[in-house]
Amino acid sequence: MSIWLARLSVDRWRRASTPEADSAPTALILETAHGPRITAANDAGLAAGARAGMLLADARALCPDLVAVPGDPAGDLAELEKLALWAQRWGPWSALDPPDGLLVDVTGAAHLFGGEERLLKDVAAAFAARGLTARAALAPTAGAAWALAHYARPGAILASGDDLLRLLADVPVAALRLDDDVLTALRRLGIKRLGELAGVSGAGEEDLAREAAARDALRRRFRNRHSPAANPLLRLDQLLGKVPEPLLPVIARPMPLVQRRLMEPIRHRTPLDTVLADLAAEMVRALEARGEGARRLELALWRVDGEVLQRRIELAAATREAGHITRLFAARLDDVDAGFGIEMVQLRASWSEPLALAQADLDAAAEDHGTSLAACIDRLSVRLGPRAVTRPVARASHIPERAQSWQPPLAPVPPSQHPLAFHSRPLKLLDRPEPIAVLHAAPDGVPQRFRWRGEVREVARAQGPERIAPEWWRERSTARLRDYYRIEDEAGRRYWIYRAGLAGDGRGGVPEWFLQGLCA
Repeated sequence: MSIWLARLSVDRWRRASTPEADSAPTALILETAHGPRITAANDAGLAAGARAGMLLADARALCPDLVAVPGDPAGDLAELEKLALWAQRWGPWSALDPPDGLLVDVTGAAHLFGGEERLLKDVAAAFAARGLTARAALAPTAGAAWALAHYARPGAILASGDDLLRLLADVPVAALRLDDDVLTALRRLGIKRLGELAGVSGAGEEDLAREAAARDALRRRFRNRHSPAANPLLRLDQLLGKVPEPLLPVIARPMPLVQRRLMEPIRHRTPLDTVLADLAAEMVRALEARGEGARRLELALWRVDGEVLQRRIELAAATREAGHITRLFAARLDDVDAGFGIEMVQLRASWSEPLALAQADLDAAAEDHGTSLAACIDRLSVRLGPRAVTRPVARASHIPERAQSWQPPLAPVPPSQHPLAFHSRPLKLLDRPEPIAVLHAAPDGVPQRFRWRGEVREVARAQGPERIAPEWWRERSTARLRDYYRIEDEAGRRYWIYRAGLAGDGRGGVPEWFLQGLCA
């Protein structure tokens, strides 16, 4: 997920000015060949008619009281770089979008702020505290986030599974970050919205036919333009995530990368597997030198005809085991079309984590045969899909049935409650607590006999109670307390039961009993 911050007020003169001066129509100007031209204006200046790109003489014809202040593009860019570093409080990676934008990669970090909506609220509050005005948006791609930040309501969010083209169909084509001459050409063609550019509309068949013909003409018109800002179809593919958009981070983080330039192009699978095994061994050495392990690996194959084939795998745990990496990629190379031959192979670790040195021979047999837990999870994820395999993780809850949840191996681990020292829990918890009938001393004595699944069991020993209060921030005020007992019957079987509620607590009728777990 990407978050784009647009319309950042990086004008240092505004911070130094008095409130009276800031309320006056003011604009930043730069000298051009045709005279001073406006680059930015405050709210009063915008209300008076001043716009970026307008000549100062034309703006003063609309507003004679307009105050012109020389701009400082170099200073603004330096301030924007400082903001990009500061904005890494929301994610580990940020990039510049001069003159007034920032991109922050918040993938896997939204849960640290309580969700995506709270993250955007924190963004707005943090910029407001610094005296800056910002429009923030969240989307799966950088292009979609840019479009939302500039042409949607503040705080707009698009999820990874949303249909970006349908939801952004009414956005102007200017959201594609195109050159002015390209926008002029699109307006002359009658294309004003993204839906018209992509052919998404609710029009009739005749209108759809005309739009399809216009798209074909558009493709022919811009087929020789390779710059993204000069090709609307390329920008549209970047917005939809069909084509990658390279971005330069404000702080470059070198990635472990190894490659092989082959003396002769290879067309068969056997030599390709040999090259892959060599690259995996070299990648392991590079990662070991950095004290890291790979979590995401990307393999790129350069064909003789110029096509580049890419394959990517994500691992459940950081690894430096060459054989495991080779086996995972082997399942992704079955559909590779070598064409006239592959002339270069590259392997890089786009995501790595610290991994301390360990004694490898203890798990060597399991790793060699692919039977270790992490290797098994990775192989199942590659074959069945990343969402087909789940793992149990501890959750921050003292309620037994909520203290554990299931999630994909690559999902971030939720925060846990390590400082809280809970009592020991039974070996097995039932999926749902089952009601039981209990004979006990009134009003809240120790259980003496209980009926479960049609069989009466005599209690030989009992330990408890352990009282667990409800989560007042999650449940209603009528939720009842629980008193847990660890009991043992005459046959030596041990159970974990609880009484829901107390007699006369005002939150219901007679307390009920449930069996929730079986002890070893």
